[in-house]
Amino acid sequence: MLYGRSTELAALDELTAGAREGRSGALVLRGEAGIGKTALLDRAAQSASASGMRVLRVTGVEPEADLAFGGLVQLLWPVQDRLDGLPGPQADALRAVLGATRPPTRDRFLTGLAVLTLLADLAEQGPLLCLVDDAQWLDQATSDALLFAARRLAAEQVAMVFATRDEGFAAPGLTELRPSRLDTGDAVSLLADLGLPPALRDQVIAESAGNPLALIEFGAARRDDPGSFTPVTVADRVLSSYRTQIAALPEKTRLALLFAAAEGRGDLPLQMKAARTLGVGLEDLEDAERAGLIQVTESTVVFRHPLIGTAAYQGAVLARRIAVHQALADAADDPDCRARHLPLATTSPDDEVASELVAAAERAADRSAYAAASLLHQQAARLTPDRRAQVRRLTDAATCALNAGHAGQARDLAEQAERSSPEPEDLARLAPVRAAVMFESGERREAARLLLRTHAAGPGLGPAILRTGATYGWFAGDADSVREAAERLASLGEADPMVEGMAHLVDDDYARGLPLLERAVAAGQDGSDAARTRALHSAILLGDDAAAMELAAAEVARCRAQGLIGALPQALHLLAERQVLAGAHRDAEASVAEAVEIARDTGLRERVAWLGGVPARIAAIEGDERRCRDLVRDVPDVGRVAGESALSLLELARGDYEAALGRLETAAGPGPQRHMAMAMATVADQVEAAVRLGQSGRAERPMRAFEAWARAGRQPWALAVAHRCRALVDGREEDYREAVRLHGQGRRPFERARTALLYGEWLRRARRRSEARDTLRSALEDFEGLRAVPWAERARAELRAAGDATTSAKATAENVLDRLTPQELQVVRLAADGNSSREIAAQLFLSRRTVEHHLYKAYPKLGVGSRRELARLNLV
Repeated sequence: MLYGRSTELAALDELTAGAREGRSGALVLRGEAGIGKTALLDRAAQSASASGMRVLRVTGVEPEADLAFGGLVQLLWPVQDRLDGLPGPQADALRAVLGATRPPTRDRFLTGLAVLTLLADLAEQGPLLCLVDDAQWLDQATSDALLFAARRLAAEQVAMVFATRDEGFAAPGLTELRPSRLDTGDAVSLLADLGLPPALRDQVIAESAGNPLALIEFGAARRDDPGSFTPVTVADRVLSSYRTQIAALPEKTRLALLFAAAEGRGDLPLQMKAARTLGVGLEDLEDAERAGLIQVTESTVVFRHPLIGTAAYQGAVLARRIAVHQALADAADDPDCRARHLPLATTSPDDEVASELVAAAERAADRSAYAAASLLHQQAARLTPDRRAQVRRLTDAATCALNAGHAGQARDLAEQAERSSPEPEDLARLAPVRAAVMFESGERREAARLLLRTHAAGPGLGPAILRTGATYGWFAGDADSVREAAERLASLGEADPMVEGMAHLVDDDYARGLPLLERAVAAGQDGSDAARTRALHSAILLGDDAAAMELAAAEVARCRAQGLIGALPQALHLLAERQVLAGAHRDAEASVAEAVEIARDTGLRERVAWLGGVPARIAAIEGDERRCRDLVRDVPDVGRVAGESALSLLELARGDYEAALGRLETAAGPGPQRHMAMAMATVADQVEAAVRLGQSGRAERPMRAFEAWARAGRQPWALAVAHRCRALVDGREEDYREAVRLHGQGRRPFERARTALLYGEWLRRARRRSEARDTLRSALEDFEGLRAVPWAERARAELRAAGDATTSAKATAENVLDRLTPQELQVVRLAADGNSSREIAAQLFLSRRTVEHHLYKAYPKLGVGSRRELARLNLV
């Protein structure tokens, strides 16, 4: 009987009922030790089993908190036979976790995706309940994987419940429930079976402060010893009660309990193998078992409550703990298990032990368990007698911490290593970590300069550090760093066309810079992953929309195929930017929506903020001022250009030219960033605002730079915009005509429509009203297709002024695709192309059932009833 838990039980029942009905969900039970979290999980497991649900369960144990994937092994061991049904990269990731193979896992989030897919596959046979107790003691790799799966549950018939103490196990995005303390009535009911006198019972209730475990333990202790002393806090009282019970046991029984507490996983054969070396046998557990402190089966030892294990461990003297850990290390067949005990058994530097820990760290890193790998490298450094080797291991620890997403810890470890060695070689190995942390912290110029100084001190580091330094320098607006990186690469015989091109761009030498970027694009088409990445960024700098779209789509496809979940949000971001330029707003919103969801699920909060710049641009084009301003508000400082560009476009559309021009002049500033963002996206806005104000001189300098860039790059859309800008300033019709002609070869419908609008205005003012009407209708058609409401209104107003009395504001014909959510749109397009639900799930990092749920919701919106009918629709 659970007293005072009606709210909690109702929430658990609702969660499991939802899973049985096809609605997945996750819940976190958070509260102090002894509040009854485990009892609630037990009740949920019993209820679920009785209803036919399958139950998987794992309990975090404190000694295993730093063992890579220790919790996940415990959870998935009973279902490892199902791995063959997973997509290849996911199956390999889980096989590596379970020790079947050791292939490196390239993405630390792939394991979480594999867990989601495996749980969904299990639920195909019936609803599934996954219970996680003492989640605060899960290793980081297991926590990341389970939380990724929990956040992406949708329609898989899976329910997940995490029980955790107040501290640790942050689970943002999941519903939390805090079990309350018991009131007096429930406390009296709980104590009824102990037969305590009323006065003693009331004293126990007061001391326990409504904590159920404290009520039970204190009640039993007071019954047996009414005068027993209790410390101040509830946790200390409970631990004291357990220590008292353990202290009353025979010495060998206490030692056997210490083995169980130190081993942590409940592996009875390993415990007994190790314990025999200290003269302890299975019979020495009997007294503890009779006292109800542990439960023993033929293969496991389980403490009745985790605090009993804590009391057994903390109550032992240090020498005993060291001896027990050494015995467990010697008895372990698994090298990772041995590595867990060795640092706890070693009190002085020992290079052999340190080497074993390094090997374990490398195995953890191969499975993408970077947090565990970082700790193992730190432990190895502590036990390393040689100072230089210690610094190398601290450097490796910092690198792993950075890969785990713990930038602050990486910085601390790098600084610790730096203090320990003034050797140039050691500092050079540290530099990439320190620079990456500095860049992420906003110290971009300093990060670039650090890498260049480092390479000067140790030229054997290779070209990668110079390429990174050039990239950091570009985003920092540090032209000198870009030039220096290019020169050094050339001196090494490793000339990089992208870096060389960037170096010329910062000197405004477009005629030399852009052809180099063209070479980088061509070289990356069939090159390595790194070369293709450089090609993509070169295409963006070049303004080559076709190549950039193709390369961005290929990068997204590569991330999907290889399960590179952590890299996918950035790839989707770049693709979405290209889709906006091409006028594919709904596609861009779908890309951003997926990127935001994955970034949130993987803890990439900075990327979530960055992504707001894309829908802000769409909102600006469509005239949704409130949404645009809300989105821009969250864009980080490094994305300021995108935010200011969106806001200035809003102001330009409503005729606030001074505000638009002032914003753009402020945002442009110095530095090479302007070539990538300002020159390609906002110079035309500056020119139009300045001309409308009668102050075209304010835009002359950026316009001349843009014209030079457009001529050197020879991209039709850019040349068209350059002619449009010149036509605005000089009023020459031949520039308008050439702009219109070039737009016919380009891929930017919004810019094409703006050119048609301005040319139509010019024709009307020249009293060539018939020609103006034709041109303005073309602009209106494009604007309406883009839902660019304020721009369409301007085109209609010009048409009316040109004598088109039939033109009026009309409702845009509804596109059936607009009825779909971004994810539904992605799913139906893939389904229409002939992909199976499982194939779609693998591409979108969803479960098969969630894919089918989206199709089920999308069919009636589209007026179809099957995939065959779906294939007949125009889904572009």
